[in-house]
Amino acid sequence: MPKPLKAAGVKSQSFQKKKVRLIRSPPPTKIKKLPSSPPPRKKQEPDPKKKEKTKGKEQLEEEVKPASLPRTFKIIAGTYEKNLYGLEASLEEDTTTTSTTLPVHQLKLRTLFIFPAHVACVKTVAASPTGGKWLATGSADEIIKIWDLRRRKEVGGLMHHSGSITHLTFPSRSHLLSASEDGTLCLFHTRDWSVLRSLKGHKGRINNITVHPTGKVALSVGKDKILRMWDLMRGKGAASMKLGGEGEVVRWSVSGIRFAIQTGSTIDIYSIKMVLLYTITHPSRIHDIKFFHPHPTGVEYLLVAAEDKKVTIYELPIKDEDTTRQPKIVGELLGHQNRVKAVDTITIQIPPYVEKGEPHSKSYATTISSDGYIRIYDLDQFVEGVLSNITDERISLESVTHFDTTGSRLTCLTLADGELITTDPKAGVKRKREREEEEDEYLGFDEELVDEEEEEE
Repeated sequence: MPKPLKAAGVKSQSFQKKKVRLIRSPPPTKIKKLPSSPPPRKKQEPDPKKKEKTKGKEQLEEEVKPASLPRTFKIIAGTYEKNLYGLEASLEEDTTTTSTTLPVHQLKLRTLFIFPAHVACVKTVAASPTGGKWLATGSADEIIKIWDLRRRKEVGGLMHHSGSITHLTFPSRSHLLSASEDGTLCLFHTRDWSVLRSLKGHKGRINNITVHPTGKVALSVGKDKILRMWDLMRGKGAASMKLGGEGEVVRWSVSGIRFAIQTGSTIDIYSIKMVLLYTITHPSRIHDIKFFHPHPTGVEYLLVAAEDKKVTIYELPIKDEDTTRQPKIVGELLGHQNRVKAVDTITIQIPPYVEKGEPHSKSYATTISSDGYIRIYDLDQFVEGVLSNITDERISLESVTHFDTTGSRLTCLTLADGELITTDPKAGVKRKREREEEEDEYLGFDEELVDEEEEEE
């Protein structure tokens, strides 16, 4: 086993080394099937003030409940050189400034670990939500490695795919969804890392997957130039749509009412009913996209990382019915000297921490580039610039802090929650109960969206 790498002037801490335990999936006949309908529940009196919930796509348009905000966050990046970089970002009071009003805070980075994780290029990383306990990494070595971020130790490897792992995501704290060049999606349970479902439908490599904010539906794109919708509650395909080109990245919006598909330098934005709304033609080849929805502006933005060495911010129309307006460029994140490979966002609580009421929060964007730098940007500065901008000029932001990997070719990025705010001693029990109820819910779709393959069945 090679020794942990060390960056210049930085002490690294490797995960606890244990003999890798390869977790092989059971035969298909032994896979426990998901229930096709929810277990019986206690009847509740209907509330006349509330509208009756609708099924199918309309049910996805319900507002997504915000999660608890962490006080810190972790940055995990993979490299072409098979290594993992782990950093922790936290807000610390700036003692050098003399302010008579509110204290000034600066974002500080510290290194958690730097070490070789795979025997081939690291292609994708994902962290579990609401606490960020689990870290999953996928590689060209066809293995999904599972790590315990809190204890900093390796749990083992999942050997279910027969091709390079192309994308990983956690639909919830208890499930992991993977995509591979073998054309399959796998849904794992984090309790014992067993395979709940192996979803087949794509012909050829799957490039990217995204899960709806409700955790009930996933979208995937691949080499076959087809967009597929998956019902994660029943573990089967729900709909499909032919695309004009090979989709490389697909993303649900924060509100969950639309999604975007990136192909080369083009982004197509669709409604939840799979109706094309807008097409964005970017000046250079795109590598990643991310939706951002700050509450003060009421507008949703799209962050686009591309070959032009920056992240461009597009403003999207508030109402999709307004076809007279088109997405426009309103800002950019600068500082990189090479192509920007990935971008991700997170919102954290800032001191002084409030025990009751609305917490003070701050949003950040993190980027990685082929120049070897990890950069963090203060998105609140962008929002303030938008609110005070009366000339419609583009708002340019420089990073508030950065980390130099000394020339590593960064390939993938994920952000994980750090210390969570807990004000209610029964909050953990409530969250667990809500998760279990949500996982047991049944989601139906309109008959017109049923996949052709399922109609044949």
